[in-house]
Amino acid sequence: MAEIALDAEVGRQLGSSASRRLLGAGKIPGVIYGHGTDPVPVAVSAREFRIALSGESGSNTLLSLKAGDKTFLALAREMQRHPVRGTVTHVDFQIVRRDEVISAEVPILLTGEALEVHHGDGLVEQQLFSLPVHARPADIPTVVEVDISGLTIGESLRVADLALPPGVTSDLDPEAAIVIGQPPRVQAAAGEEEGAEGALAGEDQAGSETAAESAEGSGGGEG
Repeated sequence: MAEIALDAEVGRQLGSSASRRLLGAGKIPGVIYGHGTDPVPVAVSAREFRIALSGESGSNTLLSLKAGDKTFLALAREMQRHPVRGTVTHVDFQIVRRDEVISAEVPILLTGEALEVHHGDGLVEQQLFSLPVHARPADIPTVVEVDISGLTIGESLRVADLALPPGVTSDLDPEAAIVIGQPPRVQAAAGEEEGAEGALAGEDQAGSETAAESAEGSGGGEG
């Protein structure tokens, strides 16, 4: 995976007021850290940063950060966002090496069509939308594809069913469900109603038996 070049201005002022001024000027405050390097406060162009992460690798895009007279190979990690606009207001850049195994979150993409589920008026319910993986930076996949063509109602596809690329592992529970073929909602609702009716019938029967026992007890007292 080739890295994307991104200029990072060094020597930015710290503090919330300075950060607001940078954001108003179309820049994002950030910090470069990792591998024993002292944290380096930087600022990057909001537009260039957005373009850099707009490719298929998303936030797992390898970045070549030119900060002053140094260049760092890094990944954009913690990104703070504006609570309303959703724009990035601060970013942490983690220095990485090409030969080290790192952790990343990779989006899960469902492929194919679960014909048996749909023909049975069932629903395809996705439980996991991303997968935590471990791999060298260049080996991190852009997505993890899950083929749901063979999914049937009442069955699920689990983490153990995934075919991960070479050099990629995940320590997520192998039994964790990724996608489930759910029965039709009408059928499920009918089952719940039947269960509720059965419970009410049981309560009514128990109440009748209790009342009968009370009546018998009262009659025995009078004799």
